Amino acid sequence: MHKVRLVAVFVEDKVGTLARTTKILAEAGLNVRWVGIASGERVGVIRFLVDRAEDAQRALAGQGLPVSLNEVLAVEVEDRPGGLACVAEVLARHRVNIVNASGFVVASGKRAVLILEVEDPDAALRALKGQAVHLLSEEELIKL
Repeated sequence: MHKVRLVAVFVEDKVGTLARTTKILAEAGLNVRWVGIASGERVGVIRFLVDRAEDAQRALAGQGLPVSLNEVLAVEVEDRPGGLACVAEVLARHRVNIVNASGFVVASGKRAVLILEVEDPDAALRALKGQAVHLLSEEELIKL
């Protein structure tokens, strides 16, 4: 199985929220490997990839924060023009909706990683099987 768990924290959109949230993780000895923030008028969601997802969920919930674990896919592609387009086209052909996405370059001109939250992770896995991409496990992604 190549699904990756992100810790999603539902928070007020105000000054100091990220500082408070990351301090909880740091005090629990958890290492943040990736972060993504989406905010609206008054509320937001902070998504973290951490070295120990269940421990992060417990630490944040223990401080009264609403938190869940979200399954996403980590897709390694070549760092070249069209890398994201190829993955998006495959998923579109298989009628898999991408809900959230982000990405980062691991090695310039060589490797990039897409973090994809999709409506149907199992369908996305089936669609990407046999494509010129590598689906990273949670352990592989954390080690990057």
